[in-house]
Amino acid sequence: MLYPLFIIKESARCYDLPKAWNAPKIIETSGVHFQTMYEHLGELLTVLLTLDEIVDNHATLKDHWTMYKRLLKSVHHNPSKFGIQEDKLKPFEKLLLKLEGQLLDGMIFQACIEQQFDSLNGGVAVSKNSTFAEEFAHSIRTIFANVEAKLGEPSEIDQRDKYVGICGLFVLHFQIFRTVDKKFYKSLLDIGKKVPAITLTANIIWFADNFLIQKMPAAAKLLDRRSHHAIKTQRENFLQQKAQLLTKEMQSYYVFVSSWMTKMESILSKEQRMDKFSEDLSNRCNVFIQGFLYAYSLSTIIKTTMNLYMSMQKPMTKTSVKALCRLVELLKAIEHTFYRRSMVVADSVTHITQHLQHQALNSISVAKKRVISDKKYSEQCLDVLSALVLAENTLNGPSTKQRRLIVSLALSVGTQMKTFKDEELLPLQVVMKKLDLISELKERIRTQCDCCFLYWHRAVFPIYLDDVYENAVDASRLQYMFSALRDCVPAMMHSRHLESYEVLLECYDKEIMEVLNEHLLDKLCKEIEKDLRLSVHTHLKLDDRNPYRVGMKDLAHFFSLNPIRFFNRFIDIKVYVTHYLDKTFYNLTTVALHDWATYSEMRNLASQRYGLIMTEAHLPSQTLEQGLDVLEIMRNIHVFVSRYLYNLNNQIFIERTSNNKHLNTINIRHIANSIRTHGTGIMNTTVNFTYQFLRKKFYIFSQFMYDEHIKSRLIKDIRFFREVKDQNDHKYPFERAEKFNRGIRKLGMTPDGQSYLDQFRQLISQIGNAMGYVRMIRSGGLHCCSSAIRFVPDLEDIVNFEELVKEEGLSEETQKAARQLDSVLTDLTRNSAEGTEYFKMLVDVFAPEFRSPKNMHLRNFYIIVPPLTLNFVEHSISCKEKLNKKNKGGAAFTDDGFAMGVAYILKLLNQYQEFDSLHWFQSVREKYVKEIRAVAKQQNVQSTSQDEKLLQTMNLTHKRLEVCLQEFELLYFSLSSARIFFRADKTAAEENQEKKEREEESVKTSNGDLSTAAPADPVVK
Repeated sequence: MLYPLFIIKESARCYDLPKAWNAPKIIETSGVHFQTMYEHLGELLTVLLTLDEIVDNHATLKDHWTMYKRLLKSVHHNPSKFGIQEDKLKPFEKLLLKLEGQLLDGMIFQACIEQQFDSLNGGVAVSKNSTFAEEFAHSIRTIFANVEAKLGEPSEIDQRDKYVGICGLFVLHFQIFRTVDKKFYKSLLDIGKKVPAITLTANIIWFADNFLIQKMPAAAKLLDRRSHHAIKTQRENFLQQKAQLLTKEMQSYYVFVSSWMTKMESILSKEQRMDKFSEDLSNRCNVFIQGFLYAYSLSTIIKTTMNLYMSMQKPMTKTSVKALCRLVELLKAIEHTFYRRSMVVADSVTHITQHLQHQALNSISVAKKRVISDKKYSEQCLDVLSALVLAENTLNGPSTKQRRLIVSLALSVGTQMKTFKDEELLPLQVVMKKLDLISELKERIRTQCDCCFLYWHRAVFPIYLDDVYENAVDASRLQYMFSALRDCVPAMMHSRHLESYEVLLECYDKEIMEVLNEHLLDKLCKEIEKDLRLSVHTHLKLDDRNPYRVGMKDLAHFFSLNPIRFFNRFIDIKVYVTHYLDKTFYNLTTVALHDWATYSEMRNLASQRYGLIMTEAHLPSQTLEQGLDVLEIMRNIHVFVSRYLYNLNNQIFIERTSNNKHLNTINIRHIANSIRTHGTGIMNTTVNFTYQFLRKKFYIFSQFMYDEHIKSRLIKDIRFFREVKDQNDHKYPFERAEKFNRGIRKLGMTPDGQSYLDQFRQLISQIGNAMGYVRMIRSGGLHCCSSAIRFVPDLEDIVNFEELVKEEGLSEETQKAARQLDSVLTDLTRNSAEGTEYFKMLVDVFAPEFRSPKNMHLRNFYIIVPPLTLNFVEHSISCKEKLNKKNKGGAAFTDDGFAMGVAYILKLLNQYQEFDSLHWFQSVREKYVKEIRAVAKQQNVQSTSQDEKLLQTMNLTHKRLEVCLQEFELLYFSLSSARIFFRADKTAAEENQEKKEREEESVKTSNGDLSTAAPADPVVK
């Protein structure tokens, strides 16, 4: 704040001293213009102006400051609650108000220019110093003339920044002297047509017209509203034109930068020849400066366009986003070129600086000789000569910023009195400008190529990645974009609003990586996998993959990229995709081991086509005998019994239907392997689950049997059989069963065409499937135990390892291990020898309830079995016939669950004798044999008549009768086999008698043991 005050006062003193002081002038200022000093003052005002804009654009800071002030009011009302002394609150509040006024109200620049520049004690009167006012205005106009000429041109270097400083100086001039040059004011605003906005820093954009209107409201009245509105309209037009021309500009700069990079590599690769050393240095200097100019132009276009879109809240098209991202890549390409050749560049810069200093010294030497040759020495002449000597001495040394500043100020004095001719002065100014650029080349390149502004424009990154994915040929440009994204990190490391800047960096890193994964890496992985699959399965009828018709993306370019550095990691796309394919192929092979050959072929193809080095899965190249897990079946037993069909003889379950090309099967080996995985304890749990399932199913079974329609028909059928059994040779009539079936159908059908009897048959089949599963669990357990114990040499003579270990006097841990081994061997021996009688358990648990008087309605079950078998045979024939049809929906060749279910329920009800008394299967056989003979006899009669249609019909009838007879016989065999599991040869009374006899024998045995042991007692004593 005090620096501008000091500069203004000292400058005013140079131009006019009060007469009362009677002091000589500090320097003869006529014809001297310290333009450099005003440029630096403009830079200082730009800093203050930028701080104001940052605070003004920071909504979060304002909101939090307001909240903090509210909190302070709460503290003021109750200081003791917050542990604060009340007398310290007022000074603190004053301090906050001062801080707010100086920094947070956006008045930093205003406070600077509104200082008291006139001395109150009779010193320098700045505001009334007309000479200084004229010099101030002249300097502003001169700087503006130089800036205006190059603003927006390809050779623009820092003119935009100077323009901001000029506006600041103009406002300062108005504030001190209260005069406005209307023409110059209009010229300042007209620049807005060429340069609608200027980026001060990062995402902070500045509009000259808004600034001048706000800081100089009096001057704003000099122009009508239409002029101000035209500037804003011009800004919108500029944005529209930029959106249309952006792609063309990008293409042009692509050519320019590529050409420059080639030229740079060419010049720096050549050896320097001593005879053309000066020419070579000039060429290198021009190439370096050209690279900087391209960087400045690109940076200006990107920042201005992006920030204008954000400031004006206009949507950006995808085309514009892609073009701007390309320009960011070009900007980083320039920086990387300088970085890549930094050793040669650093060496060249030293020589170029010396060469430029030499040129400047030659020009000054010529001017100095001209001054010395003039014999009339005046004070002004001596000042000029002294300034030139100072410039010479300063140039004879390193080209530091301070030295170049001194040279610039010295030349401000040394160029008066026409010391330099016009044709000499311009080349000297060009040389000095080049010297400034070359001396600060590294810093200037870093500043212009810094892309930290992208932090506020991260929304463009997903669109950019989509574009890179679609245009895989240019995949290498990813390196440049990630280099630009890394530029945001240093700025974030200075953040103070969080406990640690590491939190901010972590969030940024996570966000960028998530976008990269979603928009590039994951898409690339899936596309590569899809391509490999389609290439391997070309024998299938797939979509058209002709590259001439559907196009083709060569994604292999992504795998030739070097790892991309981002934060503390390297992003290796090739490794990422390889890992994804390895993981996917391994997991899918474990799920479907029969596809091992397909995935092996895909691995080889990935290696040939994309150069991916895949890891061998080392999985067995055949099917493991695991099958469906016991735990899964146990948890979903209700689904399992309805979806799988049981085969009694082979002890196998076959899936009823499947959406795949194959049906799953479950056999004893699957169950045994599953038990080996989970342990034998799973067997009892499985049986318990089956018991819970059967309880629910038997409840439905009881409801069906209790239904009035069913119960009345069954009672009627029992009465009928008792009446006619003597006439029918104690055989249940086939016609009666058919009549029952037809009667049930009349009661109603489900939407899918099933009668109540069909549903009852399915219920019994599911109960039978559950029992079949229990049988398989027992068999699987025995299989598992026998596999585990096969290494024991003799099951009849197993040594006691604990005793052997004790005899050898081994450690306690060894004894414990031996005890454990004995326990395991004992369990295995017992399990393999006995096995648990699960069927007997499930009979014993349900039989008392089934046979109790309150469930008398269940005793009619045996009479419903004949209609059920008839229903089952019809269903079975229908399923087997579908096997030969194209549409195999509902096809099946086995369903022994029905036979198991009937046998189990008959056992629970103790109705084997009642069912056998029906002689049902004999009745069925006699009926079909009789009909087959009748048809055969009729065929013999009709064969003489030569009626082919009638013969064909008879053949079909004969075949149908044989099929029906065969199905009934198969059912009879299955039912007979199933009855063996439930000891159908004995009635409940006989079983009870046998149980009593067994208990009596065990009591006698125990008594006998006691009597034999008694005489031995005295001997023991």
